[in-house]
Amino acid sequence: MPHHFGIKTRPHMVRSSSNSSSSPLRPFLLSLAVLALGGSPLRAVALDLTPQSAFVHYGTTRDTDAAAIGLTWDWSRRWSLGSGELSGYWEAALGRWKGAAEGGGSAYATQIGITPVFRWRGDGGSSPWFFEAGVGANAITPIYHTERKQFSTVFNFGDHLAVGRSFGAQREHELALRVQHFSNAGIKEPNPGETFVQLRYAYRFR
Repeated sequence: MPHHFGIKTRPHMVRSSSNSSSSPLRPFLLSLAVLALGGSPLRAVALDLTPQSAFVHYGTTRDTDAAAIGLTWDWSRRWSLGSGELSGYWEAALGRWKGAAEGGGSAYATQIGITPVFRWRGDGGSSPWFFEAGVGANAITPIYHTERKQFSTVFNFGDHLAVGRSFGAQREHELALRVQHFSNAGIKEPNPGETFVQLRYAYRFR
C-alpha cells in the first residue's frame, strides 16, 4: 500500500547547520529581480493575463521522480544585456512527486509553485538558444519524506538553471534541460534539500 510523505521523529536527527541546504543562486536572483523590475515585480507583468505558453516537465533524483504541468505569462519589459537580450516570465506549476518510502513502497507529494524566471538569448535576442534562471515559492504537501531524506516544512524555495532551444516556424516549441533545487533556506531543520535534473517541453500559443 502506498505511503504518504510525512514527518517522523528520529533520535539521531538534531538541529544542525550541517544538515541544511541552501543555494548560492537564491540571494543573487532575488536581488536581481528587485533591481531589474524597479522594486515591483508587478510592473513587469504584461497587462494581458492570458498565458503565453503551457509546459510539461519530468525530473528525477536518486529515489524520487517528479512530473509537473503549468502555464507561463511573459513580462512586458525587456533589457539589453551584453550581446543579447534579457526577458522574463511568471511560471505557475502543479507537480506530483513519487519517492521510495521507508519500509518499502512508494510515497507521494503534491507541489504547487510560482516562480519569476529570467531568460537570456544571444544575438540581440534572435538566437534560438536561451539560458534561464529563476527562484520561486513552493508548497510541497505532505512534507517530503523518503527513506533517504526528510524535509521539515511544507513551504520551500525552488531555484533552477536551464539551457534550451526554441524551434518551429514561429518558435512555438521549446525544449530545455533544467536543474532545480528545493529547500527551505534554513527556516527550520532538518533541511537537506533535493535537486532534480529535468527535461521540459513547452508550447507557445503566441
